[in-house]
Amino acid sequence: MTLEQLVDFIKNDPEISENIAFWQEIPPKEADYSEFPENLNPRIIEALIQKNINALYSHQRKAFEKIEEGRHIVLVTPTASGKTLAYNLPVLNKILLEEDSRAIYLFPTKALSQDQFKELHDLITLMKSDIRTYTFDGDTPVTARKAIRRAGHIVITNPNMLHQGILPHHTIWVKLFENLKYVVIDEIHHYRGVFGSHLGNLIRRLKRIAAFYGSKPQFICCSATIANPSELAEKIIEEPVFLIDQSGAPSGRKHFLLYNPPLVNKELGIRRSAVTEVRKLASHLLSAGVQFIVFARSRIRVEIITRYIKDAAKNQHIDTKKISGYRGGYLPLERRRIEQGLKNGEILGVVSTNALELGIDIGKLDVSILAGYPGTIASAWQQAGRAGRRTHTSLTILIATSSPLNQYIMDHPEYFFEKSPESGIVDPNNLLILMSHMKCAAFEIPFRDHEIFGIQDSKEILDYLVDKNVLRHTDGKYYWMSEIFPAEEISLRSASPDNVVIIDTTRGERVIGEVDLFSAQMLVHQDAIYMHETNQFHVDRLDWERKKAYVRSVSVDYFTDAITKTNIKVLSVDEEKNLQKITLAYGDVNVATVTTGYKKIKLFSHENVGAGRLHLPEIEMSTSAFWLEFLPDFIEVLGIQPAFLGGVLQGAANVFRNIAPLFVMCDPGDIRAVPMVKAPFSQRPTIYLYDNFPGGVGLSLKIMNYPYPIVEGALNLVENCPCESGCPSCVGPVLEVGEKSKHLVKFFLRALNDQINRKISIS
Repeated sequence: MTLEQLVDFIKNDPEISENIAFWQEIPPKEADYSEFPENLNPRIIEALIQKNINALYSHQRKAFEKIEEGRHIVLVTPTASGKTLAYNLPVLNKILLEEDSRAIYLFPTKALSQDQFKELHDLITLMKSDIRTYTFDGDTPVTARKAIRRAGHIVITNPNMLHQGILPHHTIWVKLFENLKYVVIDEIHHYRGVFGSHLGNLIRRLKRIAAFYGSKPQFICCSATIANPSELAEKIIEEPVFLIDQSGAPSGRKHFLLYNPPLVNKELGIRRSAVTEVRKLASHLLSAGVQFIVFARSRIRVEIITRYIKDAAKNQHIDTKKISGYRGGYLPLERRRIEQGLKNGEILGVVSTNALELGIDIGKLDVSILAGYPGTIASAWQQAGRAGRRTHTSLTILIATSSPLNQYIMDHPEYFFEKSPESGIVDPNNLLILMSHMKCAAFEIPFRDHEIFGIQDSKEILDYLVDKNVLRHTDGKYYWMSEIFPAEEISLRSASPDNVVIIDTTRGERVIGEVDLFSAQMLVHQDAIYMHETNQFHVDRLDWERKKAYVRSVSVDYFTDAITKTNIKVLSVDEEKNLQKITLAYGDVNVATVTTGYKKIKLFSHENVGAGRLHLPEIEMSTSAFWLEFLPDFIEVLGIQPAFLGGVLQGAANVFRNIAPLFVMCDPGDIRAVPMVKAPFSQRPTIYLYDNFPGGVGLSLKIMNYPYPIVEGALNLVENCPCESGCPSCVGPVLEVGEKSKHLVKFFLRALNDQINRKISIS
């Protein structure tokens, strides 16, 4: 069966077609070619011709020209459009012209670094040039590191190695920093929130060291489609960038299906498991003999789906070796074997976590299935892009779960298929993150008086560190004086300097990770199920005094959700908008939280299957927040009685928290929502949405500046949910928000939507 015949079968099979919420057919696109630039070295052109590349795509040519002009660029084109060549060409061209030139390539994962190294090395081999390219990561042998520092033209690494292995030791990387011409930041859309804010400070440190050695590198950034690629790149590198977002690469016809499994419990909003639907659809793919990839949200799902598909293959007398899982935890050689098997056709189907989402070369697949919305539209398109690379027809099926975000996408395909509404948000000036990197920067090179690092008030932070005996101020400079190595104390995934270490006791004791102090009570409390790289661990003990959590590996069918009591104190109001009967505000808040218990939530169905009590101390965090204050008139006009007001505010807060990640491109846990019937600050009914990071990273500010899409999205989600009285897919379970709350939340959100849109006033 051909792929076209499979598409017809899906259209005409009532069991499948009745669950298709939306079918988008994207027509094929012809390539837009450009000739090789005149100043491109002939050796590079000869190598490209040997690879059957006889011309460049228009975006590759434009990138080359702008980089040759000395511009910083951000390149935004689809998966498999040749972004790698767009930055390799100018880098190689410069090294052939100036032999001492150096470049740093930054990739978010080691697997992607290895894949890009192979592609670059193959091109250099065809060029017959002595351009030395190396990967520098945790797996690099000590014996090879000296050669890399001395002779590496292109150093391929990741942010953690740049942070701990290169910048603090710049005195042994002199050749690199003296001649640094280019810094390539691939997949820049991955660097958002706390991680992106850390990267912004890493780049500040890199530029500072480069300037010390007399170089000023150009930045070449690549991104998936997001709403603000230029803004994100400019915030991270703090330089103006030239945006290239018109792809010249060809693409085949793509069928993109939004598949919503049937309801099995209307009251609870529970739908048939996405895993069950994958199992059913995969059996059709096996029968058709098409090559496919399934993306699952966790390692557990990868293993379950792999087993199901292998069983289906066995029933159809297909060799089960043709089906494979792929995830972190597999040995590198095993992963390379799977990648090669996909390229040469030996493997028919692979089930992967998002490890294969990035640009690792796995050849041309026919079908991609997404078992659940991956969290961002950018990720969804990258996963879809693994099928039908170049000119082949392809099929992508996004299978929804019962979660609010998944159901919103099913009901509003326009948000998915039109221009991305997601924005990558970073705040490199978050005080805790900034101070951490100023410590590192002082260790690397002493600060001069009046030197600016990110903000004008840098001197105040430096003087504070002097008072704390971290720095010493003498002869107009600030010197590092502590005995500790600062980079080792700082995690790029956390804003807080205080962390709880997670120790796996399954076989002996080994450290497997850490969480910041403010998240620890919710993630690694006693009896929590902690997910590490999608493996499950049971928390046997949280030693709060020593900041250690002891865990052991388990396999269970539930996860835990902490029950917290939160009190919010407004410290300052930075912005305020007064509408007719509501006030929108943004400012700094102090969040006091205590975790009092936890719920056990069943995987896939999200049923509550148990609970437990906890006794932990209260912790405080200063962060930024957006909040809505409701005047008495607003509540009275809607006729919401005092007895129901708490449930209405809780239901609305639940929807806001669930829908916000769709617009601000963050994880669901990055934003918290707290309703108050009578907030101490305003004495009014209030809903707070705050950044769940010390100091904030700009998420709530984005909501303050653009509240309407989130309020409108919340209203649409509630109106389109098929449940009658409330469920986890919209306002929350009836037991949490009350029996009449869904109906009242609908009126509440309509009125709020009208107020914020300023089209209709409440009278």
